[in-house]
Amino acid sequence: MNERSPQRVRDLFNKGFAALDRGNLDYAIDILFSCVMLDPEQLQARKYLRAAEIRKFRESRRSPVIDTLNEIIDFPLYLKGISALKKSDYSNALAISERLLKKAPLNLRYLKLFMDAVVGLNLIEAGIQTFELVKDQLPAVPQVYNWLGILYTKANRTKEAVACFERLCELTPTDPDAHRMLKQALALDSMTSDKWAQAGSYREVLKDEEEAITLERDAKAVKSEKELDAMIAEMQSKIQSAPRNLNYYRALARLYVQKKDFANALAILQKAVEINPGDPVLAKAIATTRLQQYDEEIARLLEAGEKEQAEAKKAERLQFAYNDLRERVQRYPNDLDLRYEWGLMLYETGDINGSIQQFQLSQRHPRHRTSSLYYLALCFKNKGQYDLAMQELEKAKEELSVMDETKKNICYELGTIAEILGDTAKAAEYYKQIYQSDISYKDVADKVERLYRQQ
Repeated sequence: MNERSPQRVRDLFNKGFAALDRGNLDYAIDILFSCVMLDPEQLQARKYLRAAEIRKFRESRRSPVIDTLNEIIDFPLYLKGISALKKSDYSNALAISERLLKKAPLNLRYLKLFMDAVVGLNLIEAGIQTFELVKDQLPAVPQVYNWLGILYTKANRTKEAVACFERLCELTPTDPDAHRMLKQALALDSMTSDKWAQAGSYREVLKDEEEAITLERDAKAVKSEKELDAMIAEMQSKIQSAPRNLNYYRALARLYVQKKDFANALAILQKAVEINPGDPVLAKAIATTRLQQYDEEIARLLEAGEKEQAEAKKAERLQFAYNDLRERVQRYPNDLDLRYEWGLMLYETGDINGSIQQFQLSQRHPRHRTSSLYYLALCFKNKGQYDLAMQELEKAKEELSVMDETKKNICYELGTIAEILGDTAKAAEYYKQIYQSDISYKDVADKVERLYRQQ
């Protein structure tokens, strides 16, 4: 709580926080709601208020009929909020949205009203705070990622905006507006890096990103040796005419990789690094190319029957991957993609505590959240901390609506841990969820039949 807040607001916050800590949700919500009404800029009070509202809403387990009835009852108040927005009376609109969210904190209509009000009042961080909480509860709702991406953009948190719009594109792959917003976010993110100094305008950066996508697509389409040689010559010519266009260097490197000329691919990427040092995309491209080179060498050794040399080369590849990831994480500590990759590496090499730290960070990335929770659970299971493992798996399971391969893995681990803890009835329930969808998954059929016999 800000020390500059009025004493009355600080006293109310302390009472509300204490009530929340004791589990008295109704009282905590009433007190924290009063804080927010008295001072709408109190981020900490709103954070705990929203968390308490969501918790109460989830625990109430009300039927859809009751929710619909409440929405009908509150419709006149909602219309007042819309009217306030049209008059640019954002303070009143925000107060109304808070009253509505107090009853239904995950209602998309009320959240949109809240979104428009905080943008009108320029309370961007307040909006981000709420939608980050909502996103965890509604992980597959496109509107949430759309609104949060817009707020991140307004706060100049471009990497988070990109992550949101990437997830939006995954959820709505045929929506042109989603792809347009992702392109704009990528361009804005580029302008916050070293690229902005080389670009004259936002449109120039956006054009640069689109060009990179086109070049990558064209490179992937190439198949024959003759076509490769022709495109390599063409790309070399483009580099001569535009020696600072990094897209051409990356495209040329991809063509060399297709030709399995890894030495030239790495050399051209190194030239690009000299033009733009510290570019994480180039750093990743170099690492990927080196790993592809290792894979080619390993395949060649195995084909020649030199198994010992191939095993030695595999160990060398693993060491390179380990050292490279560690260095890039140190260089780009806020890159959650890297944190996830580093967490996987540490898990595979047996550094369980180290991998826990990375997955706790990478779960903030929309694309890696579920997988991060899954691997966190495996880490806790490895340490014998089964209660923590179950908690992470349950969180991951709740965020998946379809019984895909990921959800099968999660349910299987839940069943395994339940068996370890001696709760065979609970284990059977988890296994049966997989069994009903895919009887051929691992040994789930045997497990279900065995547990039925035991029961």
